[in-house]
Amino acid sequence: MSDSNQAPEDGAGIRRAWDELVMAEPGLRPVDAAARLSVSEGQLVASRVGERAIALAGPYAKILQELPAVGEVMVLTRNPSAVHEKVGCFDKVEIGPGHGIVLNHDIDLRLFMGQWRHGFAFEQPLEGGDVRRSLQFFDGAGVAVHKVFARPATDMAQWRAIIDRHRASEQKDTIAVRPRPAPAPDLADEMIDVETMRSTWADLQDTHDFFGMLRDLRVGRRQALRLAGPKFAERAGRDSVVTLLERAAASGVSIMCFVGNPGCIQIHTGPVSNIKAMGPWINVMDPGFNLHLRNDHVADAWVVRKPTSDGVVTSLEVFDENNVNFAQFFGERKPGSPERDDWRELVEGLVDRETSAA
Repeated sequence: MSDSNQAPEDGAGIRRAWDELVMAEPGLRPVDAAARLSVSEGQLVASRVGERAIALAGPYAKILQELPAVGEVMVLTRNPSAVHEKVGCFDKVEIGPGHGIVLNHDIDLRLFMGQWRHGFAFEQPLEGGDVRRSLQFFDGAGVAVHKVFARPATDMAQWRAIIDRHRASEQKDTIAVRPRPAPAPDLADEMIDVETMRSTWADLQDTHDFFGMLRDLRVGRRQALRLAGPKFAERAGRDSVVTLLERAAASGVSIMCFVGNPGCIQIHTGPVSNIKAMGPWINVMDPGFNLHLRNDHVADAWVVRKPTSDGVVTSLEVFDENNVNFAQFFGERKPGSPERDDWRELVEGLVDRETSAA
């Protein structure tokens, strides 16, 4: 690669620099190559337009609504601390102004379409001559919000037809990006009406009402857990995700795992079995579901209890050093049914009693 430390700005420059990186490090992931080059992953993928990438025209909701026709795919949603991969078929796709949902057992997504600014069909060469085909979507900063990968069982005629229908009229090898706005800082603790927060929390009827409570009372999520008191939230150990996954695998407890970013939340529902630690990563390597989570990014973990009309629902929430809630875990539960005792027992066993009592 060039000796210059300046990030390439034009598509051709990014493309050349990427080629040099891959020659030196075959198998380097695009997201890691982008970080090395000080460009966004969206800019990296865009640099291949006219070669191995096709720019797609929005609105991207229309592409998602057509994906049931392609059959089996793998979907991937990630943030800097966790990667969530699921195999299945798109079904029950409902997208309204700004928000959407894909709701079936295998592919379960919550979509925030206002964040979806750039889309591409992309072909990534693999060792041995194979090609990995995907649809990739990025936010205004060029950060990936969601990806859809073709599988051996994917109907490639339908896949290509969707790309053809949504091919952008202008095929440019650059995209305009701007940094994500910094999140507003939390109010000082003394400015929070803690008693109102606790009474509102006690009256929750649905877990989905929790976000509205935080918004209305202008309290940060991690801040709320700190201030709620042990009835509603208690600290767990920083290795609690590892412990949870290992115990769930050993006991057969069926879980729900949420990983998301500002544009998409992806959910796994079901048991987990093959848990592997690899360096700082804790991984679930199951057929149909892979999770890769940076355990060293866990700055804080909480066992959280939310009242609902079906009884208390208990979860584990983990945060990074920037207060970002990058993963959540619940027990599998159908609406109208109470939480399973085996899940509650498992997650309550994660509470760090010594820290919580301090």
